[in-house]
Amino acid sequence: MKILILGAGTVGTWIADLLCLYRHDVTVVDNDPQNVERINDDLDVKAIVGSASQSSVLFQAGAMGCDLCIAVTGVDEVNVVAASMAKSMGAKRSVARVYAPVFRDLSTFDYQRHFNIDRMLSLEQLTAMELARAIRNPESITLEHFARGQIEVAEFEVTRKSDSLGIALKQLAWGDGVRLGTLKRGNKTWIASANDEIKLGDWVSLLGKPERVEAIKKKFAQGSPKRQHVVIAGGGETGYHLARALDDDQHKVLLLESNEERCDYLASHLTRATVVCSDATRKQTLEEERVGACDYFVACTGLDENNIMAGLEAKELGAKQIMAIVGRPDYASIVSRLGIDNAVSERDAMARQILGLLTDGPVLSKLQMPSSDVSVLEVEVAKNAPVTQSSLAELKLPEGVLVAAVLQEEFVRVPSGTDSLPIGSTALVLSAKSQLKQVSAAFTGREE
Repeated sequence: MKILILGAGTVGTWIADLLCLYRHDVTVVDNDPQNVERINDDLDVKAIVGSASQSSVLFQAGAMGCDLCIAVTGVDEVNVVAASMAKSMGAKRSVARVYAPVFRDLSTFDYQRHFNIDRMLSLEQLTAMELARAIRNPESITLEHFARGQIEVAEFEVTRKSDSLGIALKQLAWGDGVRLGTLKRGNKTWIASANDEIKLGDWVSLLGKPERVEAIKKKFAQGSPKRQHVVIAGGGETGYHLARALDDDQHKVLLLESNEERCDYLASHLTRATVVCSDATRKQTLEEERVGACDYFVACTGLDENNIMAGLEAKELGAKQIMAIVGRPDYASIVSRLGIDNAVSERDAMARQILGLLTDGPVLSKLQMPSSDVSVLEVEVAKNAPVTQSSLAELKLPEGVLVAAVLQEEFVRVPSGTDSLPIGSTALVLSAKSQLKQVSAAFTGREE
């Protein structure tokens, strides 16, 4: 694939190196001649000097014919403008990295839709979602980029005995607005089909409108699960997004941040988390805040060394699970030996997103759920595709395929079996690996 990377800083260089390993045709643009010279010397790519927000530079770099444009300069506004221009010039897909939360806040303005950008990625938010998934359930489904706040995913253990257990799902009248996504029994996770039955002790994921999801959840979950105590060291963007992701009844979050001004911001933007202005790298602080009693200690201070040391101090005090952001590759081999249970790399989080966008045909993105056979796909609905000409029930998609949600313009909904999909919309599809060809055929009308 032809890929254009705008920005040759740490992130841009690393992405270029990654894509070279996969033998893609990569062009890099940067306004610093020294960065361009370094890239040309070190990597098998074409690098040119110029401003990413100038049309003449984008034209010279081949934006008109590229399959993917990734704007990762150090300035949010340049990334948004450059990704938008590249898309308008003919790039098949465009991605902009943004840091400021306002660019992803739909309550103020929909930048992504307005500028016709396929994806806005925050390295900090991606990392926070990796951490949150590890705390909630490593095999959880995330809809951060697709659902746009309109669809909720709830995962819980079936603990309540009811008449709905042991009955085929097709016989359960759940109504519109909610779908059962995956079932986990023992160590096996799979996509629920019409003939599956829910059993006591299963873990299920529900997708749908928040009020419908909550009503169904009450039928299967008895009482409130034990609240997990999570201590987050560092209130930067990653810590902030992690606290927001865990802002529910199942988690008690304590956020430690040393900067007073930042603490004021966090306290005003977080609903349930407790924010304490204190230095999380000091053992005395961890003792005073009783970190040894927490279920999860997450170190995301911004420095690998501080994260490792804070994690070790928390481990010594008795914290059950230690998680840390460790970006340096040369640290990866030692952190587990030091007692850190889960080390998350910002680069790895970004890599999964970028590689998931390197798709052909109707599939716009593909992410593999860890430790399972389930893929989460974003699929474009083509003209004359079978999914546009008959209802999902009549189409009889094979077992192992579930159309979980549909995005049309700015609205996201959960389709029912009587729905057909509008041309030009985007569907979120859960699919087993073995069924990917059938998914492609349903959304294009031809086998890939």
